[in-house]
Amino acid sequence: MAVVSDAIGQALDGPEVIYLSVDIDVIDPGMAPGTGTPEPGGLLTRELLRAIRQVVTAVELVGMDVVEVAPAYDVSEVTAAAAHRCVMEALSALAAKRRAAGIPARPSGR
Repeated sequence: MAVVSDAIGQALDGPEVIYLSVDIDVIDPGMAPGTGTPEPGGLLTRELLRAIRQVVTAVELVGMDVVEVAPAYDVSEVTAAAAHRCVMEALSALAAKRRAAGIPARPSGR
């Protein structure tokens, strides 16, 4: 996604590391209704997951959070599932990045 590439470029104009905060209400409320501020016309869940993978692959990530999940409004738990998947997508992108760099999954000799 070109927009994500532009955002990465702007985010890296100065800092060496990135903290990623995902606001779950960026997802269209039809797919993530469990938020306090639903906004129609948001991203599809798959678009957000792709953007997260793109960001994590391109930057030195030092931390991440997912905010605005409101369990009281998440009666079907799809918003919590989307938030969980966001974290798992970032972790899997970090693992793939380490593997591509030849960094072992666990330190040897322990």
